[in-house]
Amino acid sequence: MRLLSFVWGSKQRVGAYVNNVVMDLPETYMRIYETDNAPDFLYDMKSLIEGGEPIMQLIRDLINRALKSGNAVVRDPASITWLPPVTNPEKILCVAVNYREHGKESSAKPLDRPYFFPKFPNALIGHKQPILKPRASKQVDWEVELALIIGRKGKYIDVDRALDHVFGYLILNDISMRDWQFPSKEPYGMDWIYGKSMDSSTPVGPYVVTKDEIEDPHNLRLTLRVNGEVEQDDNTKNLIFKIPELIHWASQGITLKPGDYISTGTPAGVGFPRNKFLKGGDVVEAEIEGIGTLMNTVIEE
Repeated sequence: MRLLSFVWGSKQRVGAYVNNVVMDLPETYMRIYETDNAPDFLYDMKSLIEGGEPIMQLIRDLINRALKSGNAVVRDPASITWLPPVTNPEKILCVAVNYREHGKESSAKPLDRPYFFPKFPNALIGHKQPILKPRASKQVDWEVELALIIGRKGKYIDVDRALDHVFGYLILNDISMRDWQFPSKEPYGMDWIYGKSMDSSTPVGPYVVTKDEIEDPHNLRLTLRVNGEVEQDDNTKNLIFKIPELIHWASQGITLKPGDYISTGTPAGVGFPRNKFLKGGDVVEAEIEGIGTLMNTVIEE
């Protein structure tokens, strides 16, 4: 399944991307079951994920029944406001230097274990929502990444059981303010907070693809284009630390919860080493094989 969060009218809701249209799940539920109310979890992706397999089976049954009966309530993807698939995560964890070629272009050596940094919910935006180029930064960069959403709570998770905690996969564009991330005078090193978590600096989506639909998350081509020009092009098979290792290390002393995001790092091709940065009007397309394309336009603050 491909599940998304969106706004229709004035209300947030959960949808399923089916046959190139968005099935409005709460409205479809009310039509199919001839009721005036839909369950709360059809209005909040995090609650849906927390419900586990019983809720997922209900969603599958609802979609199948709606398709067979022709009673699905559908929306034109161009008419909705796309939101981050999970709008209210407790945690957003990203990993630095997880492709060797990116390490080379950044003059950074890979470490013996993953190096995580956080991003905050204020940074999240959905598909087709604008990336705000903040007036505080002149060096706004791109980073296409495969990300995952945690589906099951866990702490000190074993590598061989780590994928059991994955709900699904999506695209994340780790927009980075390099002049803040790498300040010329910073007594404590890099500034991860301002460099990574300014408003609208984390496009995610366009939807989350449930893990049963991704045969091998470690063999997916990922590309990023700016105004149609390819800037990044690689494959997740080149990840240094694979997804089970990332989940294992992320859960050391920290409880991972349903709805948390973990992003796996970006390949080579970012703008910073070439002094190439985003500006107002740029169209950024981050694409991952088997998932889709996340598109955002840059606007000046």
